[in-house]
Amino acid sequence: MTITNILVFFIFVLPFTFAELRVGFYTSTCPGAETIVREVVQRHFNQDNSIVGGLLRLHFHDCFVRGCDASILIDPTRNRTSEKNAGPNRTARGFEIIDDAKAVLEQECPLRVSCADIIALATRDAVEMAGGIRYRIPTGRKDGLLSDPELVKLPSPSLSVSGALQFFTAKGLTLEDMVTLLGGHTVGFAHCSMFQNRLSAIQGGVNPSMDPTLEARLEQICELRRAPNSDPLVFLDQNTSFTFDNEFYNQMILKRGVLHIDQQLALDPLSMDMVQNLATDDSLFQEKFANAMIKMGSIGVLDENEGEVRSNCRAFNRPL
Repeated sequence: MTITNILVFFIFVLPFTFAELRVGFYTSTCPGAETIVREVVQRHFNQDNSIVGGLLRLHFHDCFVRGCDASILIDPTRNRTSEKNAGPNRTARGFEIIDDAKAVLEQECPLRVSCADIIALATRDAVEMAGGIRYRIPTGRKDGLLSDPELVKLPSPSLSVSGALQFFTAKGLTLEDMVTLLGGHTVGFAHCSMFQNRLSAIQGGVNPSMDPTLEARLEQICELRRAPNSDPLVFLDQNTSFTFDNEFYNQMILKRGVLHIDQQLALDPLSMDMVQNLATDDSLFQEKFANAMIKMGSIGVLDENEGEVRSNCRAFNRPL
């Protein structure tokens, strides 16, 4: 293990604070909280190291709706829909990891640790287990009291850089934040339905923005989609698919981007220089990613009067 992998990255001036968040929020109320979450994530990671991409996506999809309030975890009922019913969330995964951590935490510290904090901590731990640096994150989030699929408006993978950027700036994030956070795709997957329109066999021509060897491989994989109910998965980083590193950006420079928005990062003048810098320096990427994750994790933080700490991450404490 390199020193990068075990680095505890100190960001900004201690103690870090965003709204009501602070590092060490549970020191007195549930001192073992972060250790419990880490142990649960480690157990799942040992069984399936693809959970890293799933947790990153879960965290992103949660924060980009009403803020980081665990609204994505709410199950629909006979009388009420939830964010899980929204199209972009139907393939979300990692819910059972949050459930397992919550079950242990409720035994140790009932109604102390929010589901929103569990998502943030579990994602951080999974990234480290895949090779990322360990960064300290402020906690103290509250869980939301609303989960509405109509509010789920997420950037499409078919957007341009400027088009996607509008979603990020609306949440207080910058172009650099966006380019860095999309680097999380280094451990991600995508269904063929999310990019198949980029393949020449579908377009009826040549796609100059995609490496021909990659395109041929993707066409072969996505041929299986013709089978009923089939939508194969492919790696977004074709080289170090399970390692959290900066290789994603090198793949984009080589025109080996699977998703349109990923490939555009290396082609658009707005972002191409950032991609070049991140591709040549893994430590730089790791540090910027930690910064961007902390910043993203502060979006829409609820206070005591606006949220709650759920006893079950899949249901509000006071069902409507």
